[in-house]
Amino acid sequence: MDVLKQTKKPFFAKGSASLYIMGGICVSFIIAFNYVPLAGWIIAFFDYKPGMNFSQMTWNEFKSFKFLFSSAGVFQPLKNTLIFSFIGLGLAWLTPAVAILLSEMNSKRTKTLVQTIITFPNFISWVLVYSLAFALFSQTEGIVNLFLLRNGLINKPLNPMGNADIVYTFQTTLNLWKNVGFGCIIYLAALTGIDPELFDAADVDGAGRFQKMIHIKLPGILPTFFILLILGIGQLLNNGFEQYFIFRNGIVQDKIMVLDLYVYLQGIYMNNYSIATATSIIKTLVSILLLTSANLISMKVRGVSIL
Repeated sequence: MDVLKQTKKPFFAKGSASLYIMGGICVSFIIAFNYVPLAGWIIAFFDYKPGMNFSQMTWNEFKSFKFLFSSAGVFQPLKNTLIFSFIGLGLAWLTPAVAILLSEMNSKRTKTLVQTIITFPNFISWVLVYSLAFALFSQTEGIVNLFLLRNGLINKPLNPMGNADIVYTFQTTLNLWKNVGFGCIIYLAALTGIDPELFDAADVDGAGRFQKMIHIKLPGILPTFFILLILGIGQLLNNGFEQYFIFRNGIVQDKIMVLDLYVYLQGIYMNNYSIATATSIIKTLVSILLLTSANLISMKVRGVSIL
């Protein structure tokens, strides 16, 4: 018993105070910016008017929620959100595939250059992405249109930003171009965690590059892939609004309206704060349900969970 008492480490080990302080600051920021704002959910149950006290407002019970479930206006944004999300999940394999191909480059300089090029779009705003798309595909002065027209490859200018038939394809392509490179960083980190002895053993057995990719690298990053997939399922109703807000116009309005943009327009443009808050509440609860369900399925099928 005396030996156990001597070897037992104190909760606050010497020299760890700075770690607890840094951890406490991070936790404080998470609470302040992610949990304290949840008090604003009460807005959904009032006929909220900015600048008025809640005692001066009318208690509407579940009027905002009933409006959402009875209004046809919310179903199109929900449909668009699910379409974009499922397309994104279906193309989730592209990021680990690019990461594996990057890891196969022998030249460190070339690898660094390519990784920098494909990661850079993540750090530019959607405003600049729109400016770039406009410069390329403008019907009058777009570089792509001018080139194709002058070479007789097309008869009339392309207009992908104003074509409702290709909204899902065009916006998904932009999203992939912007985010795939940054996502590769996670998978490249996972690849560095693979035991090098596995590659040595593969060399002894005469395995080629492709065989190493399939039988060593791919299984090595699958746990990371499934974790990100589970998190992605939990975010099915959250597409963000910046991209869709900037690329929105009268022609593609019906196809590009997602739930996050719907919430923004309801709250900021139309002053329907109660409806916007109710929509956000439902999105959050459904996201928690989806994440929990995906995690339980992963636990039963693979024996691994993230919670």
